[in-house]
Amino acid sequence: MTLAPNARDNLFDLTGKVAIITGSSRGIGRAIAIRMAQHGAKVVVTSRKAEACEKVAEEIRSTGGEAIVVPCNVSEKAQLQDLVDATIKHWGRIDILVCNAAVNPFFGPSKDIPDDAFDKIMDVNIKSNHWLCNMAAPDMAKRQDGAIIIISSVGGLFGSNTLGAYGISKAADMQLARNLAVEWGPQNIRANCIAPGLIKTDFARALWENPEISKKATKGYALKRIGDPDEIAGAAVFLASAAGRFMTGQTMIIDGGGMVNFQSV
Repeated sequence: MTLAPNARDNLFDLTGKVAIITGSSRGIGRAIAIRMAQHGAKVVVTSRKAEACEKVAEEIRSTGGEAIVVPCNVSEKAQLQDLVDATIKHWGRIDILVCNAAVNPFFGPSKDIPDDAFDKIMDVNIKSNHWLCNMAAPDMAKRQDGAIIIISSVGGLFGSNTLGAYGISKAADMQLARNLAVEWGPQNIRANCIAPGLIKTDFARALWENPEISKKATKGYALKRIGDPDEIAGAAVFLASAAGRFMTGQTMIIDGGGMVNFQSV
């Protein structure tokens, strides 16, 4: 497809698009919600705590953006359906879905993880994404256009003696994106993953708050530092916009050069 040059064209413009971002009350999800709103999207801020979501939504509104709050526990299938239904009822459509919410209740060798912790990781990090993506995709298919983005992790690309079950779930998210890309591609729905390295969020606090652990974790990073949530948000905007319209079934690694600098670890 050849586009005529036009100074007004903006490949990253999300004006008129409706975006659901799970786990968007803080961290990476919050950064994505704010940046997508800045690029014109109407944003659904959602996590378990309505009050925390409302703070993000108000931040978006205070700068001229549009946002609503729909509280949701992603581990509950009925609440996920309510999230989809509420979004369509309020704005009439879903164009972008960002599956960001995740858990990791266990830090240690996989052989020691309790069954309930393992089940929780798989339920929240995989099953809920599977449910939500297939709830939202039919509405996208009506317009033959949509973007699904799953926030995975570099933990899904290598072994670990402390984050084994979490890594399994994140590897499965990459495969989920590939499957969705194949199944929904004929309806012009794109599905991709973003695999961040160590990012300064509450979720990863155990890995960066301790200076010794942080230094060890970033030793092999080419940039020699941990990332910021906003440094992931730009990739999400790319994948959701016209700029990323021919990319699907892929995993974008954003890790400060950790994977390419592996030999120096």
